[in-house]
Amino acid sequence: MHVLVAIYSPTEAWTIPPSFVDVLRRRFPGVTFSHAGDERELLELIPPADIVFSSVLTPAAFAAAPRLRWVHSPAAGVGGMLFPGMRESDVVLTNARGMSSVAVAEHAMALVFSAWRRIPEAVRAQRATYWMQAELSRIPVLRGRTLGIVGLGAIGREIARMASGVGLRVIGTRKASDAPVPAGVDEVFGPEQLDTLLAASDVVVVAAPLTRETRGMIGAPQLAKMKKTAWLVNVARGKLVDQTALVAVLRAGAIAGAALDVFEHEPLQATSPLWKLPNVLITPHIAGFRDDYWEAATEMFAENLARFLAGEPLANVVAKHAGY
Repeated sequence: MHVLVAIYSPTEAWTIPPSFVDVLRRRFPGVTFSHAGDERELLELIPPADIVFSSVLTPAAFAAAPRLRWVHSPAAGVGGMLFPGMRESDVVLTNARGMSSVAVAEHAMALVFSAWRRIPEAVRAQRATYWMQAELSRIPVLRGRTLGIVGLGAIGREIARMASGVGLRVIGTRKASDAPVPAGVDEVFGPEQLDTLLAASDVVVVAAPLTRETRGMIGAPQLAKMKKTAWLVNVARGKLVDQTALVAVLRAGAIAGAALDVFEHEPLQATSPLWKLPNVLITPHIAGFRDDYWEAATEMFAENLARFLAGEPLANVVAKHAGY
């Protein structure tokens, strides 16, 4: 059995340290592990692989792996690997959904509170040594208001639990609108009722997966449904929101503001107007980070590898045609 680990990125935080490949070697002494640190090594090492642990599998690499039976991603999002060859093949694809749901939910709630309590304005005033008390004296209380969650997957459900715990009314959208209502959620809508959720929410948190159906799901028509006093928070994928339309809405003051952890293109270009808009709060795609990320990602893969070797069903199998 041959496993190729190929988790690399220009961003160091998304590159698996070699020590965790060694952890897998010690845990599974009967399995051969190879480790690719870039695309050249991926193409060189993948031909004998039965299993690939990666989030960067390309069509060329996939075509060079005739023995491949299973691919596991250390991230929840797998859109980049759902090219036609993968979708139409018998290769099983699994992901890490749920692994970072608490971290992302905590970050989402931090953005919600920071935006609503106007913390960025206070920080700017601090840098200017300006006592901004008068301007910040009329902030409405968030408790009792409505938080709308676009996508009630593992992350969305965790956000709902946290938000309901601090007194927010929580509504959300999901495909299976007839399934049991998740804990902390007051009302569930189907995807076709997105406009209803947007119009009813004081804060909208985007937590949906990126698929062919959800790409650009929040554009100018949807943003026009939001309250002028509402905030948009995105901790999912940048391509779910039409960034050009969002900039226009923010400039016009048609919504209160946006708190964004993800963007259409990353890193966010220095020329993007989002950097300088006063009603925008930016974090650099860090919602999923946790100090034990690689420990958790390696353990999740190891548990699934043990299942694979024992002939047992794998956890977190992706419905490839659905995209998640």
